[in-house]
Amino acid sequence: MRFPLKDPASAHAGESLARVIVTHGQLLRVRTADSQELLARPAYRDLRVVCGDVVRLRHDARHNELHVVAIEARSGALYRSNARGASEIIAAHLTLLLVVVAPLPQPDFFVVDRYLAAARSAGIEALVLLNKSELPVEAQIGQELSTFAAAGYAHLAVSALQGAGLAALQARLTGETAMLAGQSGTGKSSLLRALVPQTDAAVGALMRDHTGRHTTTTTRLYSLPQGGELLDSPGVRDFAPALDRLEPRALGFPEIEALSPQCRFADCRHLQEPDCAVRAALQVSLSARRYESYRRLRRLHDRLGPHGAP
Repeated sequence: MRFPLKDPASAHAGESLARVIVTHGQLLRVRTADSQELLARPAYRDLRVVCGDVVRLRHDARHNELHVVAIEARSGALYRSNARGASEIIAAHLTLLLVVVAPLPQPDFFVVDRYLAAARSAGIEALVLLNKSELPVEAQIGQELSTFAAAGYAHLAVSALQGAGLAALQARLTGETAMLAGQSGTGKSSLLRALVPQTDAAVGALMRDHTGRHTTTTTRLYSLPQGGELLDSPGVRDFAPALDRLEPRALGFPEIEALSPQCRFADCRHLQEPDCAVRAALQVSLSARRYESYRRLRRLHDRLGPHGAP
C-alpha cells in the first residue's frame, strides 16, 4: 500500500507529510515523499506515533530537528490491551495480519485466537502462517488449522529455512501492508530475512542517536520487492486485544457472530443464558477449544472492558 505524501489539503504551511517506518521509543525514522529517510521526534509528549503512521512534520530551528506535530487519519489500526485493560495502539494502516505458529515452540492457540479477534475487530484480514514446516507437524496442529479454516481464516505452511511455500506467501503479500505477529521463537525474524533482501542491515544502526543506544524491540516497516509492505513485531508470550474495540456480542469470533442471531436473547453472552445457539452448536459444529477461548476473553472483557471494573 502506498500513501500520498504530497496532499496539499493535509500539509499545512511549513509542514510536510511522511510515513513512519521505524519506531524506537520517542525516536522515529520517517520516509518523505522524495524517499529520504530522516529522524524525527513527537512534538508533544502525549502524541502516540506508531509504525505505519502518516504524520505531519515541522522543522524545529531551535533544536535543528524534525518534529511530528500531527498524525493523519488512521485505518487498519491494530490495538492491544495493557494489564489495566486500557487500549494501546501497535501499528497503523495494516491490511493483513500474519499470525505465525510453528511445531516448535508448542503453539498457544489461545494467543492465536486473540490476535485473530483483534484483527477482525479492526477490519484487518488475517492469515495463520505455519512456519518451520520442515519439522514434523503434530495431528493437533493440523486439526487446529482446519478449525481456523472452518471459521473463515486461511492458513499457509512455509519454511523460512528451506524456502517451501515462500513463493505463495510472496504472492499473497503483493499490494498488502502486512505485519508478522506471534509467539517468540516461531521464526518471524527468519521469515523477514527470507522475504526482504538485505534485512540483516542492523535496524539499531538506523535508529542510533547521539547516545548510541538501541534495543531489540524496534518495530520497522519494510518495502517488499514484489510490491507491498511488511512490519515486524517483537515476539510475545501472551496477547490481549483491545477490549473496548471488540464487537461486544461475539468479541471477534466469526463463528460465534454467525450463530448469535439464532440465540433467544439479543444480548446473549453465550455463557449460561437459555436457548443459546452458540452453546447448542458445541454438540454439532463449534470447536470446544475456540469456545473456551471465547469464554476466557469474555471474562476478561467483563472484568476489565468498557463496562467492567476499573
